Amino acid sequence: MLFITNRFPKQSIETEIGRSFDFDLENNASSNSVFFCERLGKKEYKEIGSIDFMTRLKNSKYRQVLIYIHGFSNLPEDVFDGAEEFSLLCEKKKSKEVLVIPIIWPCDNDLGVVQDYWDDQKAADQSGMPFARVLEKFLAWRSSEEYNPAEDPCLKRINILAHSMGNRVLRETLSVWRKYDLPQGVPLIFRNTFLVAADVVNETLHEGQKGEVICHASRNVVVYHASDDLALRASKISNLKNKIASRRLGHTGPEKMDETPRNVYSVDCDDVNNRYDKPKGHSYFRSGTKKGSPGKVFKHIFSCLLTGRVYPDDEDRRTSILNLGK
Repeated sequence: MLFITNRFPKQSIETEIGRSFDFDLENNASSNSVFFCERLGKKEYKEIGSIDFMTRLKNSKYRQVLIYIHGFSNLPEDVFDGAEEFSLLCEKKKSKEVLVIPIIWPCDNDLGVVQDYWDDQKAADQSGMPFARVLEKFLAWRSSEEYNPAEDPCLKRINILAHSMGNRVLRETLSVWRKYDLPQGVPLIFRNTFLVAADVVNETLHEGQKGEVICHASRNVVVYHASDDLALRASKISNLKNKIASRRLGHTGPEKMDETPRNVYSVDCDDVNNRYDKPKGHSYFRSGTKKGSPGKVFKHIFSCLLTGRVYPDDEDRRTSILNLGK
């Protein structure tokens, strides 16, 4: 499995194509460097560099790419487990359709969810700058006559799925990218952007707010939320501890749909989230009641991937409720 990370390696931070890459799990600082790597097996990784990485994506037999940004308190092997589960579900639905690419940012491995949460929030913000460099590298590679000549362009569709605090990483990445590299506006780079159990304030996608840039970079922005998500309750406790009072996007969906761009959609997952992920009700976007069997949220995500439309039967619809009966 290919992946991108800004976690520090035990080796030098200077890129060396073909070397072994070992995560320094004791260091949860955000590196300014990014590493394009391949997972060869459990806890076995190799650095391959950005050009080989992007060329492999272009030449793969998959029609689409799904970039997966994980949530807080996830160590690398936890991320790979989740990405592999999602990838296998995609293969069961349609072979060679979706290639899942994890982005691994530096979560803490201390004990205690509140301490982890606050440290991870800082790391998420600091990860924006290095991952903005990934997007710049991609644009340069895509427009290169050497790697993408006019007669052989890269035609892969790119989608992104951000879970939990991964939504903060995504927001900061696009915000930094626009500020320093694209002051006239970001390009429409993602076909679908899925914001699952998003641990950001519920006004973040409103026009004029920091997360509006996510909408500018995406054809569709789909928000999956559940009011009884216990992990986000821990997030709220931690934020209150640090004198920040706000409702989370992953609890309520957008605060006011009429103040978000028209390409934002809201999906209420209250009826299924705790059935799929007991007892937290937080990681409900992969398997359903049985691991390896797709849940309703996954099926909705995959339908969007296949069609490029959130509600193909009603183009004016922007909200829905997922339940076990549908």
